[in-house]
Amino acid sequence: MGLFSNDNKEMTFNEAMEARRSVYSLKETLSISDNELEELIAHAIKHVPSAFNSQSTRIVLLLNDNKDKFWENAKGILKEAMGEDRDFEPTRQKLDNFKHSYGTILFYEDQDVVSGLQEQMPSYYDNFAIWSNQTNAMHQYAIWTALATKGIGASLQHYNPIVDEATANDFDIPKSWKLVAQMPFGDVREPAGQKEFNPIEDRFFVRK
Repeated sequence: MGLFSNDNKEMTFNEAMEARRSVYSLKETLSISDNELEELIAHAIKHVPSAFNSQSTRIVLLLNDNKDKFWENAKGILKEAMGEDRDFEPTRQKLDNFKHSYGTILFYEDQDVVSGLQEQMPSYYDNFAIWSNQTNAMHQYAIWTALATKGIGASLQHYNPIVDEATANDFDIPKSWKLVAQMPFGDVREPAGQKEFNPIEDRFFVRK
């Protein structure tokens, strides 16, 4: 799969990394077809690495009414959790903003895979949960960056675990799958603002 910008000029890997930003103002449209979207996600699932080739990441793509249902559920759950004494309006606006996108990607880790590896290699027991999260993070980044090369905006959200049970029930999610993150995405309505960077010399050391 090539990396292309909106004008069909091939992107370098560095340009693709720069294009990936947290974009919150999205449209309910997409510049690519659903088939292309599915191929993009499937490509990441196939090729993103995982510890011991565990392939523990699971992804659910929510489109149309399913995407709306997820964010409406989240809104109801959060409103109840916050109670009557707190102002829910800012939270409602935030969740409605995520709802008014093209779709939402749910990122899961299959705990049956993780526990299986823990049983097989008990000396690495504690590490497998860490490596599982690292694998999921790589899937998130790969898909996020791939979307950016198509001019598609996205952000990463974490309303788990409060939405886990309702989501599992509504979308027939296996019990062994643990929700890690949610990614609303769509064509960009307003691009991300200027990003500040800490000095590289404080973050990167070379010893020769």
